Amino acid sequence: MSENANPTSANSLSDPRAIAHYHAHIYYDPAVSKDRANRLRQRVGERFPQARVGRWHDENVGPHLQSMYQVAFPSELLADFVPWLMLNRDGLTVLLHPETGDSYSDHAAHAAWFGAVLPIRLEAFGERKSGPN
Repeated sequence: MSENANPTSANSLSDPRAIAHYHAHIYYDPAVSKDRANRLRQRVGERFPQARVGRWHDENVGPHLQSMYQVAFPSELLADFVPWLMLNRDGLTVLLHPETGDSYSDHAAHAAWFGAVLPIRLEAFGERKSGPN
């Protein structure tokens, strides 16, 4: 593994190429938009088989204050997956973040939102790691 591919490099944000994975959290309302979320889920699975689509979370989980499921995908998909998701999210809100090893910063400082910016419970990550945002 080259020095640039070392995951700890991503923690210092010196080289974004060190980010190996990303997460997209797809938010929905079980009573209103779960059908749309399911259609998007199926399309993601068909179009991006390298992505891992997580379980449904109709109840709040972790820092998330709304129902959601996660799509984990390798950085090699970023350039194809993100624009596709922007155009095909069908009005659903999406939180996109890298996996740098600092979950607090990934969700707070390194995140991008498609649609509404929703509140999240950052205290769910416990003690914040020190270091730059």
